[in-house]
Amino acid sequence: MSFEFVVRLIGMLALSVGGTYLGVSLSRLAGGPAELWASVFALVGALVGLVATPFLTTRPVRAFRVVMTQLSAQSMISGMLGLIVGLVVAALVSFPLSLLPAPFSQLLPFAGAVVFSYLGVVVFVARQNDILGLLRARLGPGPDDAGSGSLGGRSVLLDTSVIVDGRIADIARTGFLPGPMLVPAFVLTELQHIADSSDGLRRQRGRRGLDILNRLQKEPAISFRITDLDVEGVRDVDDKLVILARQLRCPILTNDYNLNRVAELQGVTVLNINELANAVKAVYLPGESLEVQVIQEGKEAGQGVGYLDDGTMVVVEEGRLHIDRTIGIVVTKVLQTAAGRMIFARPREPSP
Repeated sequence: MSFEFVVRLIGMLALSVGGTYLGVSLSRLAGGPAELWASVFALVGALVGLVATPFLTTRPVRAFRVVMTQLSAQSMISGMLGLIVGLVVAALVSFPLSLLPAPFSQLLPFAGAVVFSYLGVVVFVARQNDILGLLRARLGPGPDDAGSGSLGGRSVLLDTSVIVDGRIADIARTGFLPGPMLVPAFVLTELQHIADSSDGLRRQRGRRGLDILNRLQKEPAISFRITDLDVEGVRDVDDKLVILARQLRCPILTNDYNLNRVAELQGVTVLNINELANAVKAVYLPGESLEVQVIQEGKEAGQGVGYLDDGTMVVVEEGRLHIDRTIGIVVTKVLQTAAGRMIFARPREPSP
């Protein structure tokens, strides 16, 4: 038996009793039989109580609970500060308003309290980043602000794809991330399901992701923690991440192309490791010299293919003769494709 059903029964009984008393009172005024009036109004009250009680009790409480769980702690603190300031201003204004003639002396102080409280909450929530930043500057950095970067120490939400990728551990050690890394519990649950998968490759990736989290947690120099923050009413992990990132006003670290685009459309900052990897690749210009190991034949006749340390493909003209050898090459052309950067080169002529 659910709690809502119990509430319906209580409401049905309460309104049934109320309907009985109302029917008896109306029967006296109308001069009709009290039993008939009491029975009719009792049945109507029972029906109204059975149907309407949840909409007056449990449903509003549930809706309020959902709204509160979706609010970030920053927004709640800012709203409380705004409410306090609004009430203080209303208290100061209520004294001169109470000196006005009736009925203004009774109505305006109450209206002022409502208006100034609303304005205080709206203004403080709208400028919450500036207000909390000012408080941090006055009070000094807290323990959660240690090691924060130029983006104000905002937390970074980790997606499942970036955890199983494995490169996050090396990136975290560089200190380039703007704030502490957060892994929501629902991401950890999805990672566990991947690690328990019947597919061998998927299971390996999940276990590697769990190992990466274990390494991050043991690194004293890395700010990392698992949070119980959740989004009720949403089942998809990507949707939860986007909503949570909007609530916390923090970026998402991911490799997922679809999540990247959806988050950007909803105004959420995305840090993509693949884009970072492409951005930090060395830039070579035509005429520059470098060395590469030719490992296989190319698509065209006489071509050889090698790879730089960052994974950039190098197509060497007349490189087929140098397979399994490291040779000096001269860059002739650089192409940027959807798959990444590609370099075309020719063997470097030996010095005279």
